[in-house]
Amino acid sequence: MTLLDSAILGVVEGITEFLPISSTGHLILTSTLLGLPATEFLKSFEIAIQLGAILAVVFLFWRSFLDFSILKKIATAFIPTAIIGLLVHDLAKTYLLGNVEVVVWALGIGGVALIVFELLHKEKEAGAETVSAISYKQAVVVGVFQACAIVPGVSRSAATIIGGLVMGVKRVAIVEFSFLLAVPVMAAATTLDLYKNASTFSNTDFGNLSVGFLVSFVVALFAIRFLLHYVRKHTFISFGIYRIVVALLFFVFVL
Repeated sequence: MTLLDSAILGVVEGITEFLPISSTGHLILTSTLLGLPATEFLKSFEIAIQLGAILAVVFLFWRSFLDFSILKKIATAFIPTAIIGLLVHDLAKTYLLGNVEVVVWALGIGGVALIVFELLHKEKEAGAETVSAISYKQAVVVGVFQACAIVPGVSRSAATIIGGLVMGVKRVAIVEFSFLLAVPVMAAATTLDLYKNASTFSNTDFGNLSVGFLVSFVVALFAIRFLLHYVRKHTFISFGIYRIVVALLFFVFVL
């Protein structure tokens, strides 16, 4: 992996982390297009640079992390995700991460599911309009939905947003909650992976990781602002169509 490869992957991560199109899936597909071998370092890289994008949330929403009521909702949603994630982490990294076929199928099926959901979903008038108004029951369900994103291509953002909408949370509120919930989830995933694998990294590996981390942080600042503006007037159908198109292109020209 070169520094240019790291920067490209950082841009992809920064753009896709918060959109319902799967950042992990796009990192795997981009790595395939770049001709990068599916080494253990690349798998760790694809996990760790997500924390760069996640720190953009801390930068933009730092006030929310000072609100104890919001922190309790984040912690509540994090618990089921953490339990499921710890149970299947090694299995997922061994058999799912780096698997292009899994990503393509997850993108395609997820795209269809996203479109069908948006066509059938009716937003409740009395739904939670702010993050602080989200109930603990709603937070737990969102956390369970988020755990589905252990499968690359599913999209953590899509899973949490759909989970929130199913539970009656307003669109803007669940999108913001999805941003906030990403912080402990990706911090935990990155810490766990680096704890297990950082000792095998070379100085070059750490250099590549630093570049990808920084680039993803900067690009994510713009992606977050875009999505918050977008969801005020649009559904996620266009993202569902995009997922299907990307899946078909890879299925025809790569697999």
